[in-house]
Amino acid sequence: MSQDKKDKFLLSLVVPAFNEEENIDYFFQRALPILEKYNYELIFVDDGSKDKTAEKIREYAKKDKRIKLISFSRNFGHQIALTAGYRFSRGDAVITIDADLQDPPELIDKLIQKWQEGYQVVYAKRRTRQDGLFKKLTAYLFYRFINLLSDVPIPTDIGDYRLLDRKVVNVLNDLPEHSRFLRGLTSWTGFKSTYVYFDRQERKYGQTHYPLSKMVAFAVEGLTSFSTKPLTYITYLGLLTSVFGFMGIIYALYRRLFLPPEYYVTGWTALFIAVLFIGGVQMIMLGIMGEYLGRIYREVQNRPHFIIKEKVNLN
Repeated sequence: MSQDKKDKFLLSLVVPAFNEEENIDYFFQRALPILEKYNYELIFVDDGSKDKTAEKIREYAKKDKRIKLISFSRNFGHQIALTAGYRFSRGDAVITIDADLQDPPELIDKLIQKWQEGYQVVYAKRRTRQDGLFKKLTAYLFYRFINLLSDVPIPTDIGDYRLLDRKVVNVLNDLPEHSRFLRGLTSWTGFKSTYVYFDRQERKYGQTHYPLSKMVAFAVEGLTSFSTKPLTYITYLGLLTSVFGFMGIIYALYRRLFLPPEYYVTGWTALFIAVLFIGGVQMIMLGIMGEYLGRIYREVQNRPHFIIKEKVNLN
């Protein structure tokens, strides 16, 4: 790629960061040599960090106006941090990447190359990953399960490392919902997309900010944001249990009316199992409906997606 071509567009690199103090210097060491090839802006979104993440970014921003910082008043979550980065980005192409460097910035050139070939969405797809067995298994199951239930196909084995054309970013910025499952929203837009494959690395510094509880919450968020099939399935499950219950009633009446007493005197086992089964099904149904109602409640509240405490090198 010639230098002239690289100067014809503005590249925005959006980096959400939460308690990544140890990774900031290393991130700049690896990312800046690549970004210097382009006309770029580097937007960090500090998602309510409790360490010196924002302070370290601020020092870099003082020396270079192309380095920008958005600091939230508290932790609003990874997807909201990405949302803020998209809203403040000005680039013709916008790349999002995490600050932990498990996704290599060295892939940026390949992402841009695919974009210049005419693709408006370029995903960085994980060929291999260095996470533990549990993390690999849950990630594998998550994508397959969500695609089984989702109304919109979501590419498998991808994260939030991707390039979006400005047109796609503008569409995402116009979407009003508060449940910001951006992997699904990006797929929902339907723009021309492709993949660039890479091998995901281990963290060099710090600990993961996605424990099991957050992974489960993220999975539920993604599922309920992009499908009403769970509501349909619990209706089917309710009908199925009703059929079994009705059959049980017929069977009990038959034994009571047409068989000798020794055939219809039963113990507590069948009753105990029936009560537990039906009660469990009802609780699952209520839980799923509660998830959807909770999302409706959040949308009705219409609170801002995030609150900014500080902006550096941004209007």
